[in-house]
Amino acid sequence: MPPVLELKGITKRFPGVLANDHIDLKLHEGEVLALLGENGAGKSTLMNVLYGLYTPEEGEIFVRGQLAAIQEPNDAIDLGIGMVHQHFMLVPVFTVAENVMLGMESIKNGILLDRQDAAERVRDISQKYGLDVDPNDMVGDLPVGLQQRVEIIKLLYRNADILILDEPTAVLTPQEVKGLFEVIRSLVAQGKSVIFISHKLKEIREIADHVAVLRRGKMVGAADPKQCTERDLASLMVGRDVILEVPKKPANPEAVVLAVEDLRVMGDRGKLAVEGISFEVRAGEIVGVAGVQGNGQTELVEVLTGLREALSGSVRLLDHEILNAAPRVITEIGTAHVPEDRHRDGLVLGYSVADNLVLNTYYLPPVARGLVMQETVINQRADELVAEYDVRTPSIMTPAGNLSGGNQQKVIVARELSRDVALVIASQPTRGLDVGSIEYIHSQLVRKRDEGAAVFVVSSELDEVLSLADRIVVLFDGQIMDVVSAETAVKEEIGLLMAGVHSQAELEAKREAAA
Repeated sequence: MPPVLELKGITKRFPGVLANDHIDLKLHEGEVLALLGENGAGKSTLMNVLYGLYTPEEGEIFVRGQLAAIQEPNDAIDLGIGMVHQHFMLVPVFTVAENVMLGMESIKNGILLDRQDAAERVRDISQKYGLDVDPNDMVGDLPVGLQQRVEIIKLLYRNADILILDEPTAVLTPQEVKGLFEVIRSLVAQGKSVIFISHKLKEIREIADHVAVLRRGKMVGAADPKQCTERDLASLMVGRDVILEVPKKPANPEAVVLAVEDLRVMGDRGKLAVEGISFEVRAGEIVGVAGVQGNGQTELVEVLTGLREALSGSVRLLDHEILNAAPRVITEIGTAHVPEDRHRDGLVLGYSVADNLVLNTYYLPPVARGLVMQETVINQRADELVAEYDVRTPSIMTPAGNLSGGNQQKVIVARELSRDVALVIASQPTRGLDVGSIEYIHSQLVRKRDEGAAVFVVSSELDEVLSLADRIVVLFDGQIMDVVSAETAVKEEIGLLMAGVHSQAELEAKREAAA
């Protein structure tokens, strides 16, 4: 039987970059194919070609054995190809059914939206594939895991049988990942085919039937994940041995660097996002924050870095009260900040890589002499950091907006972690990065800790928090559920705390009460 999808010789070029170099790829019916590759390896470009967002210079795409002409996403959708992006495309104030029917509205009497028909179709799809979503729920009220299921329902509503899932577990709790995998197994059991893009090797070994590996735009190999170790897959992807564990000595905490007391912060929707939390971070330790995205982490980091005003409380950095201080003041006292949203808070996308690397020092010697910026110093520093942090860019003069997301993140990490600071605040520091880059950034955070800095890491990746942190603060609904030592932390227990419960029995009791 021919593959349900076949790419032959796909080649895509950008100025100075060969993103896809004669790539061949096959996907069979009822299969989960994992697509692995470093940042800049060409994974996203290849999927954008398949989904009609890019047009290749060379190559052919066959769907169910027939040559396909995919010029735009509607062509892909018509062929049964759908994609769930890492950042969901949902309208929070619409119901599940209203979100699903957008662009394919059911009409009755020639003019009225038939919401009931759409809701019934959504309910049927949800039941058929075990998605467990109520079509009448407001999307903005749903946890992230259910919002992702809404995205999957959108594709099934449009009769997609080839599903592309881009980093689908990036913001899920362990329990939600387990639920997603149950959904994927249900989909493939009923003949759907899935391309699963992820950097999480453990998850790939659990869910994928086959693995295809891209490196620097070329297809370099394939593997059976059930016959490979995580280290085997990492080495195939990066082209060298990779240390998957975070190598670090026991922490040696010293004086308090950051002290937060009774902090209360208002969110964007007029509701308290942080409700009276207190904690401290000491020199020589890494404190990690575990929690599902949307439980106050973003607002907390914004207050700590001067990007949002708090209602009340105290935030002391060394001997300075910095509550509601300006970002530059907090930076100059000795804070490095790797922001959650690299586009909004971390980069000026139209500026060159070199200029982005001095955004927080452009007015200080030796980068500036009086009012004049020193281009020679800036460029020399950029060359050093690009090499040290393995930023894949055609030139230090390339606009940051032209880099892949992972390489944009590396620019920010290089700028922030190359400075001498007392406090490092890193929010989602490795989001979208490959295992080689994650290994390097983790080593840099540990290096900062060992040099005596206090390190505060917020990550939706529970494995990252468990392996990197010395102490773990678990946030749920703006409150601290518990603070635990990483040495004694149990992943399943942390996952329950992230869901707002202290035990499996409590979780089951809440579910029964809700039903």
